[in-house]
Amino acid sequence: MFIVHSDQVFRVEPNTVPDYKNNNPLLRVMSLIQKTQLAAEREHYLQDSLQYLFPYDYLELYGPAAPDTDNLNPRTQDNKNDFQKQNIRDFRTSDVQLLRGWVAVGDRVVPCLRVSYRGGSDSQLSQLANHQLGDTLKLWIRVGSVGVSSLINVPYNEESDRYEVEFWGYPDSNLRDLLGNKGKAALDRGELQVRTDLVHGGLDNFSRDIVANQDMRQVAPTSSMHPVLPLHVELAWANFEQSIWDSQNGANYHYEFNMIQRGWDQYLQVGISPTPHGGFGFLEFRNLLSNYFGFRGSGELSRQLEWWNLDAFGRKVLEGQGQRQEDFLAVEYMDLHILKPDCGIGLHRHRDNQEVFLMMAGRGYMVIGDWCKLPARERCFEVRTLKSGSLALLKGGNLHGLMNATDEDISLFMFGGYD
Repeated sequence: MFIVHSDQVFRVEPNTVPDYKNNNPLLRVMSLIQKTQLAAEREHYLQDSLQYLFPYDYLELYGPAAPDTDNLNPRTQDNKNDFQKQNIRDFRTSDVQLLRGWVAVGDRVVPCLRVSYRGGSDSQLSQLANHQLGDTLKLWIRVGSVGVSSLINVPYNEESDRYEVEFWGYPDSNLRDLLGNKGKAALDRGELQVRTDLVHGGLDNFSRDIVANQDMRQVAPTSSMHPVLPLHVELAWANFEQSIWDSQNGANYHYEFNMIQRGWDQYLQVGISPTPHGGFGFLEFRNLLSNYFGFRGSGELSRQLEWWNLDAFGRKVLEGQGQRQEDFLAVEYMDLHILKPDCGIGLHRHRDNQEVFLMMAGRGYMVIGDWCKLPARERCFEVRTLKSGSLALLKGGNLHGLMNATDEDISLFMFGGYD
C-alpha cells in the first residue's frame, strides 16, 4: 500500500478546534445511502444485508494539534495521543457506486448487485464525450472470475441522475409475476436484469445446520454474498456508440466488498463442543478470527508494516529495508462506549494500528475504507449494518467511522490501538 500524494492535510491553527459540524464527512456518507435508489419495491430487500461501496478519489485530513501543528507529513505523525490528525475533513466521490445484498423473491432469497454511474456533465465519461452522452451507457463487468461476453446496456434514471443497472441471481423464469409495479417497470427498461452468470447463490447455502463443523471459506465460495469472503468487481464504461471509454486507460476499475465483519451470521466455523474445557453440558461455538488449527496463516489478524509504520513495540524499520509482517492483533486499550441517538464516531484514518468495533447492543452503520491505496482495488467507503453481537476489524492504512442512526442508545466495545 502507499499514501496517496494528491490527498491533502489541512493545517489547524494552534489552540483552535476544527469545525466538525458543517459539511461533516460521516453525515455526507449517510446522505449517499439515503439517496441510493433500488430497482424494485423495498420490501424485497433484506435491509440489514445491504452493503454499499462509495468510491472516492480525494481525501483531505486535519493536521495535528499543537505543538505538532506544522507537521503535515503523515509518515512522521507518531503521537498516538493526538486524535485530531486522524480525522477526515473532506472527500470527493468518483463516478461509480455499487451495492449488494439479499433480495426475497417468492420463497427464495437470492443476491443482487447494483452498479451505477454518475449522470450530468461532471463525470469522466461525459467530459471525454464532450457532454454528448445519451440515455444509455455500455458496461463491461467482471464479478469474481466471471466476465461478460457482450456489453450491458445501462439506462439513465432521472430520479437519481445516474445510469443504473441491478443484477439479480434469481434462477426461475417467473420473476415478473413476483414483482410490484416498480420492479416490473425496472425490468421493462433494463434497469433490473436477471444474470445468474454474474450473481448467484442463495441465503440457504449458509444456514446453521448446513455449515456446521465446516470451514466457512470452503462453503459456496463463489456466492455473491458470501459471509466472510470478499467479492471483487471489475468495471469499464463506454458511451452507447462504444467510441469513448472510461476504463482507467485500459486497466479498468477494481472494487471489492471486503470489510472484515464477523458475528452470529459471519464466522469461520460453527459447531458444538461437549464438556467444554472439562466442564459439563454443551457449548455452541463460533470461530470469528483465528490463528489456530486450519485457520493458521489466514492473515486476518496480521498486518503488513511499511517503513513509516510503528510496530507493536513502537519501532520503525528503516526506509528501503522492505516490509515486515506481524501475525497477531496488538491490543493497547479496551473501551466501552454508549452512542446516543444521532451520535456518530467521525471518519478517521489509522496509519499503523488495527482496531475492532464490537456492537454490544443496538445497531449502527459501520463505515470502513482505504486511506492508503492498495494495489488490487480503488479506494471506497464500504458501509454495512453492524448489529448486536457483530464486529468489524480495521487495518492500518484504513479509515473508519460508526453512525447511530436510530432513536435509541447503542453500546460498543472497542479494542486495539490508538493511532
